[in-house]
Amino acid sequence: MEENKSVLTIVNDDGKEVECEVLFTFDSDETKKSYIVYTDNTTDESGSTKVYASTYDPTGKDSTLGPIESEKEWLVVENILASIQNKTETTGE
Repeated sequence: MEENKSVLTIVNDDGKEVECEVLFTFDSDETKKSYIVYTDNTTDESGSTKVYASTYDPTGKDSTLGPIESEKEWLVVENILASIQNKTETTGE
């Protein structure tokens, strides 16, 4: 059974379109921003799947992904990722 996966197309630094799988989105009360976490399903040197995060407009009025601009924002994203990873490891999903 195939899961319904959300897909988004980004333009990479080389100007090529790359299809990415949306892993999840979340809103942060701390930063008052919405974030999207996605992967192009490539791996790094250690074999870990590369995961990216950006800000986005959940209303869809602006389809541009924005940069994560501060250390505080990165900590919020990293904490969410760690929480999800721990939950997945605990439940075996």
